[in-house]
Amino acid sequence: MRLLGLEVRSVEAGRAHLQTRVRAEHLNIHANAHGGFLYSLADAAFALASNSHGVAAVALSSHIEYFKAVRQGDTLEAIASEENRGRRTATYRIEIRRGDELVALFTGTVYRMSPEP
Repeated sequence: MRLLGLEVRSVEAGRAHLQTRVRAEHLNIHANAHGGFLYSLADAAFALASNSHGVAAVALSSHIEYFKAVRQGDTLEAIASEENRGRRTATYRIEIRRGDELVALFTGTVYRMSPEP
């Protein structure tokens, strides 16, 4: 997260909020933020939110939709929220926003590991 310049704004039960500024090294050949950078931002929020209950959680699946181009200098936020949590799995929604504008939407499901005896 440090290497990518991701800043943790908050983490609480089932939720996480990250922020970053798009830098030149985050751009693709079209001078837009690379999809992998946006995915990494969302994935970091996903990991923090899904592991916030004190039970180790590992990704089973994830999906991202890209809606808007993002440029160098843009400030982005990743806002993760828990949509459903069961005993063994949980699903999260992560919105990537530029101000009030939704630029990408990530969903992910985790497997919740058993605590060590």
